[in-house]
Parts: sequence; C-alpha cells; structure tokens
Amino acid sequence: MTLTTESPANPDRAARPGRRPWFMLAVLLLGQFMALLDVTVVNVAMTDIRTDLHASGAALQLVVSGYTVGYAMLLITGARLGELFGRRRLFVTGVLVFTGCSLLCGFAPDPTTLIVARIAQGAGSALMMPQVISVIQAQFSGPARARALSAYTATISVAFVSGQVLGGVLVGADLFGAGWRPVFLVNVPIGVLVAALALRLVPGGAAKAGRRLDLAGLAIAVPAVVLVVLPLVLGRETGWPGWTFGSLAAGVLLAVLFVVVERRVRDPLVDLGVLKIRGVAPGLAALATGVAAYGGFLFCVALHLQAGLGQTALAAGLTMAPGGVVFGLCGFFWHKLPERLHAALTPGGYAGSAIAYALLGISLKDGGTGGALFFAALVLFGLSMGLAFGSLTAHTLSHVPLERAADASGLLTTTLQLGQVIGVATFGSLFLTLAAGTSAHAVATTMTWAAVLMLVGTGFAVVLARASR
Repeated sequence: MTLTTESPANPDRAARPGRRPWFMLAVLLLGQFMALLDVTVVNVAMTDIRTDLHASGAALQLVVSGYTVGYAMLLITGARLGELFGRRRLFVTGVLVFTGCSLLCGFAPDPTTLIVARIAQGAGSALMMPQVISVIQAQFSGPARARALSAYTATISVAFVSGQVLGGVLVGADLFGAGWRPVFLVNVPIGVLVAALALRLVPGGAAKAGRRLDLAGLAIAVPAVVLVVLPLVLGRETGWPGWTFGSLAAGVLLAVLFVVVERRVRDPLVDLGVLKIRGVAPGLAALATGVAAYGGFLFCVALHLQAGLGQTALAAGLTMAPGGVVFGLCGFFWHKLPERLHAALTPGGYAGSAIAYALLGISLKDGGTGGALFFAALVLFGLSMGLAFGSLTAHTLSHVPLERAADASGLLTTTLQLGQVIGVATFGSLFLTLAAGTSAHAVATTMTWAAVLMLVGTGFAVVLARASR
C-alpha cells in the first residue's frame, strides 16, 4: 500500500522533504507533547495542592478535570478554525494561551484561580493540537507522511506515560522551595520557545476565500461536547448523582441535533461526509476502542500500583515506563517493516494488545507486583500497540484529500480525546467499585474487560485493513 492523498499540496517536496519540514514537525510535536503531558502530570501534585491552597476534594476534581472540559469546549472546532484563520496563527495562539495559563497556574494563590486557569489552559490546547495533523496532511505525502504520522503517534504514547514520571520528579525535587508549582511553570520556557520557532517554521496556511464559520454548528457543538464530557470526568468522584445522567442525555440529544444541522448548512463546521472516505469510519471506530482501553489501562494499573500496592506516584510511573518506551519506539519505526505487512499491523497489534491486557490481569490478580509476567505483558503491550497505532493513523488518513484535512483532523483528535475520557470514566468506575473488595481483583477484572474491548477493536481494524488494501 502506498500512502498518498488525492490532492497533495506539493508532492515533490513532500515526498522528499528537506530538513526544514522535519524541524517544523519537531516543533509541532513538542507543543503537542507539552499539552498532552498536562493531562496527567497534575495528578502527582494533588496532595501538595490540597495542603498549600487548602483545596476541597471537589476543587481538586475540577483542577484535574477542568483541563479536559476546557479542551472539549473547542476540540471539534480547532481544526476548522485553523483552516479559516490560518493554521500557524491558531497553533501559535493556542501555544501562547496555554503558556500564559500555565504561568497563572504556577502562581495561583487560591483554588478558584487554579481551576479557571486550568480550563483556559485546556482551551488553548484545543486550538493548538488539531493543527498538528492538518499541517502533516498539508506538508507531507507518501512515505514522508507515514514517518510524520508515526512520530505523531509515538509522541502521544510517550506523553501519556511520561506525565506521572515527570510530575513525580518535579514535585519530589521541590525546586526553589516551590513545591507543586514547577509542574506548571516548566511549560513556560518550553511554550515561549515553541511559539517563537513556530512563527519561523510553520507555514501560514492563509484563510480560504468564501469560507465562513458555522456559528449554528458551533453553538450546538460546544455545549454538546461539554455536557457529555463533564459528567464523565466528574461522575465517578461524585457518586453519579442524577444531574450526570441528565447531562449525558442532553449531550447526546444535542449531538443528534448537531448532525442534523451540519447536513443542512452550506459550509458546515464539520463535514461529516468525510466519514464516507475509504478507511476513515472504521479507522476512527478502531481508534476509539483502542484509546478507551488504553486510558482505562493507564488509570487502573497506576491506581492499583499506588493505592493497592503502596508505590509512590513516581515509582508507579517508572514501573509503567518500559511499556511506554516500547510503544513509542514501535510507533515510530513501524513503517520500516516490509510494506506487504503494513495493512495487517493494526488488527495484529490489537489482537496482541488484547492478549497483553489479559496477561496483565493474570499477573496482578494474586496481589503481588506481577513479576516477570507483568513485565513481559507490558513489553508485549508496547510492541503491539506501537505497531497498531502508528499504522492505524496513517491508514485512516491515507485517502483523505488535502481540502478535507481539517475535517478529518478534527474528527481524529475528537475521537482520541473523547475515547480516553470515556475509557477512564468507565474502567475507572468499574475498578473503584470492585476495589471495595480487593484492588487485585479489581485490576484483574478491568484488564479482562479491556482485553474484550480490544477484540471488538480488532474487528474494526480488520475492516480498515481491507480498505487499506
């Protein structure tokens, strides 16, 4: 299979890109890594934040989940805004908003300021991250695009695992006696560097003539996503009160209304017709199941290692690190394998991941650290998911023409983030319910269901593989 588009921006340059496009990609991925890191890095600092700011349990929940809520508010619109106002402009704007809010988080004098800054920080991330996929679609094609997308997926995998490790290091170091605050302040110099380099390296991507912002779609999409995400991130901790189910129902109804409206307007916020492009629908379905299982795995196993086995957050992060490293390496180098194997990597990787999840559950069910079987399962997971995710992204987008890149990237990033939120909410709720008995039984059960979900994803991956061929 050859990875091409129907209308690449500059085929000759993209097929054999010089050094400048790769420097540009490195800058974009550094910004993405910084934004993804902040999803989990704050978890390690919760105890210190509670003590220093005298924060309540509800406030701490909002510190953690506010970032996701803010991200969700503009997630589905970020790619289209980049198309309308210029991808470089939106990326740099997102980086500056994220960086400024990181500074505000780092100097927050009270919980309210920290919560508001976290929500705004998430909104900045939503402006920034969808531009990465759009720029990759526009600036790379053929084998170069496969390598760029491999770097994209490797960054995602490493960032999710690295959050707890880096957070533990920064909190433990207590730099300048600042306690938890460097967890946020470390973003400031990185963000300034990324913004400065992006202004020089990222193409402007001027607004397209005749295009308009679909205000009706925007007015429906923002509350729809928030009404779905908010109860998912808060429901578990609050005991799933009635408002959470009402919010979910309202969000689903608004989502249906959004689809109806988008099919009627001339210039929709998201052109849902992109789902008819070969490989996109099964690719997104496979991505959703894989990310949901992955999010549940990271949450449940890390919680078991800390709450069940008494490890520190840093130790738990280091325990999980081998799987993340292998994931990142395989996600980056999958395209080096013979081309005849590429279509089979996603279904094969998903099946291997299902086995890995099952082995993780078996290794931990007796209450120990899992020993050699646990380590082997982590390595198998990293190998399988690295090969699967790297090829999954490339195959899902391989037939998307340039003029529809914004719609595809918006749907992909939305699927990626909502899949993770849903995975953490569902598997996390199951784990915490069962952990009232024993943590070992809880993690074994949740990993078994994660394996089942990956088998469902394998079915979608098979459909994707057929479309790729």
